[in-house]
Amino acid sequence: MKIQNELGVIQISNDVFTTITGAVATSCFGVKGMAARSKKDGLVHLLRSESMARGVKVIHQEDDTVSIELHIIVDNGVNLPAVSRSIMSEVCYAVNQLTGAEVRAVDVCIDAMEIG
Repeated sequence: MKIQNELGVIQISNDVFTTITGAVATSCFGVKGMAARSKKDGLVHLLRSESMARGVKVIHQEDDTVSIELHIIVDNGVNLPAVSRSIMSEVCYAVNQLTGAEVRAVDVCIDAMEIG
């Protein structure tokens, strides 16, 4: 993503967006971690902190906004709509504050629930 002003151009890579999104999402209550579906066996796997970016997809829109899709694993017994709303709000706020980019949408996909 490029942001241009009178002083010059700022270019922000997708890695910045995925890192912010992963860190914010995993810090929310009830979130066990980021998820990725294995192409080999089709199972959902909990990602380690160094590979959280695999659970995030960033789409740059033509109107200079950003749409974010993230895949998570939650703890057993949490209120899924409440956790999802919290993640949406926190990610939108953090991305906007840290990058200056306007967030069009944050889609939260709950891929699994960890029991125990």
